[in-house]
Amino acid sequence: MKKLKKLAVAAGLIVSMSAFTLTNQSNAATMTHKVQQGETFWKISNKLGVPVSSLMQANHATNSKLYAGQTIVIPNSTVSAADKELMARLVHAEAGGEPYAGKVAVATVILNRLKSPNFPNTIKGVIYQVESGHYAFTPVQDGRIKLPADADSRRAVNEAIAFSGKGKGSLYFYNPKTAKSKWIFSRHVTVTIGHHRFAK
Repeated sequence: MKKLKKLAVAAGLIVSMSAFTLTNQSNAATMTHKVQQGETFWKISNKLGVPVSSLMQANHATNSKLYAGQTIVIPNSTVSAADKELMARLVHAEAGGEPYAGKVAVATVILNRLKSPNFPNTIKGVIYQVESGHYAFTPVQDGRIKLPADADSRRAVNEAIAFSGKGKGSLYFYNPKTAKSKWIFSRHVTVTIGHHRFAK
């Protein structure tokens, strides 16, 4: 009788663990989206701030075709809402008067640093990094990071996340008219947008 009870308890635990595993797997991507006329994977990724590659992979898409009325799975974003907001505040402080493409490029620098072994491995770590007594980003030093972000900066962050994995691998940006470091001028320039040069 004791053996039977132990067997029943063990079976119950296995069922519970299986249910827990299945629930967790389904929660990994529980959000769905009904495709509207004219929407593309890129537009949806850009709007929601998820990498387009992740969105296509979650839906087993072998091409970029979507049809109005189709229901697709939206994977969880690789960047939390709090980190997106922090990025948007930095973008606003660093590139407030720059063209929209420059805002996207600044957000992309943060994401590129996140992937590089030469920088911290969290967005907060990248933004608040201090190296040899120098802040990585001036707005952190002077407090402008605390100012609220605007809608364009938030949109630029989402676009940079959607664009993730593409681009020229920029890890730095600077204004050549105000930069004082000789080292930054030695970096390979990838693109110039507005007043900023981007480099790696």
